[in-house]
Amino acid sequence: MLEGLEISEVKFSEMLSMSRFDSEYFRPLFIKLQKRLEILPHTTLGAKSCFVAGPFGSEFHVENYEEQSGFRYIRGKDVKSFFVENGDNVYIPGNDYTRLSDHSVKTDDVLISVVGTLGNACIATSDDLPAIFSCKSTIIRKPEVNPYYLVSFLNSAPGKTLLLRNARGTVQLGLNLPDLRQLLIPLFSKNFQAVTESTIRKAQTCLCDSKSSFTQAEQTLIRALGLENWQPPEPLTYTRRASDAFTAGRLDAEHFHPKFDAMLTTVRNTGLDLIELGEVILPVKNGFDHRDFVEEGTSYIRVGDIGRNRINLDSAKKIAIKANEIVKNIGLNIGDVLFTRKGSFGNAAHVRQGEEHAIISSEIMLIRRKNDWKERLLPEYLAMFFNSQMGQQQAERWAHGAAFYSVSQDDLEGFLLPILPINQQEKIKSLVNSGESFRRQAHALLDAAKRAVEIAIEHNEQAALAYLAAFDRETC
Repeated sequence: MLEGLEISEVKFSEMLSMSRFDSEYFRPLFIKLQKRLEILPHTTLGAKSCFVAGPFGSEFHVENYEEQSGFRYIRGKDVKSFFVENGDNVYIPGNDYTRLSDHSVKTDDVLISVVGTLGNACIATSDDLPAIFSCKSTIIRKPEVNPYYLVSFLNSAPGKTLLLRNARGTVQLGLNLPDLRQLLIPLFSKNFQAVTESTIRKAQTCLCDSKSSFTQAEQTLIRALGLENWQPPEPLTYTRRASDAFTAGRLDAEHFHPKFDAMLTTVRNTGLDLIELGEVILPVKNGFDHRDFVEEGTSYIRVGDIGRNRINLDSAKKIAIKANEIVKNIGLNIGDVLFTRKGSFGNAAHVRQGEEHAIISSEIMLIRRKNDWKERLLPEYLAMFFNSQMGQQQAERWAHGAAFYSVSQDDLEGFLLPILPINQQEKIKSLVNSGESFRRQAHALLDAAKRAVEIAIEHNEQAALAYLAAFDRETC
């Protein structure tokens, strides 16, 4: 007997009508899901929706990004589950926004990533505007169903499965508009759709509260460092002695930009002690290089899984080994701080409970405080320092390389760290933990919205509404 064998019988006429001849498209799972939706009240994604495609890549070039214009350019990588990512925004000149206004984003538009990372679906809010979007996404505008409910369905297991079923291509997979228009959408009551919307809006509020808490933590640090109104000097020229260059082991002009010393001088003027990081931490270790990923296993944290002050285990790959099976001693402890050393270098997050069993990649540094500093240096503060203006400037100063910049272990241990009074560190810790609590609550709400749609499809919407009501009682 062949275990796991999948067999589907499909009429040739059906294959012709769908213009699909790839066996993957006709997997039993896909056919079963399709038939389940067909017996429910349903519509299609294209029934009453307006589809808007992004501009061709040739219509706008990334060299034209403009930091302060206020007109956002939503890239394919910014389209995440439920909401547009706001951690690394880029902006375009106002004249380009006007020229490409046919591709402008409106409130309650649903964006679907159709090239690259396929099938992410999110809803645009007023906070994301004004903006245009790239050709790697498609907008569904004024769908027949509630757009918040639509996003819940597209992010649910059945919705995402059927969405990705339509992927076409060889070298690079993509989703095309004709296939998207035919995607079945279950038609549940307006009440159910409204309840789903309410759940997502609660999550949105939690995410706003989370962002506010992290911003307050950062502002608390900036004020303590005397950098609240600090502006870097911008001299046209500057000089350094040859001895300075040889002492630093650097010959690049950027390393000696006056802004770096000017910031350190400002911080010293507050009276805070500045000490080298290497004095308060154990020797820095790099992680473990591994490329064989599996469906189930140990979370493997890479550079992209570390954001500002948080580790994203949901996006982490899995590997078939455990930390104690690695000869290199890189097991994590709660309170360690992880620092990205390569690529998107300089991001940091501390290890929280539940994250200590993960394994870090070789492009991440493990920072562990010395025992006699554990009471005087909180990990929440240390991670916030790395992510602050002062930490980022030191990472920028010491980064080296050609195609890819990186920060070495020796350079990291030479970072100058201001030692804040413990009561100020505690305040930063409280705000950071509050921000993380709000973030986790938001993700729980979004998971509940997806699960409610799945229950409605598997059983009925009454069961789904009962599930959401029970969820609300438990979380209140």
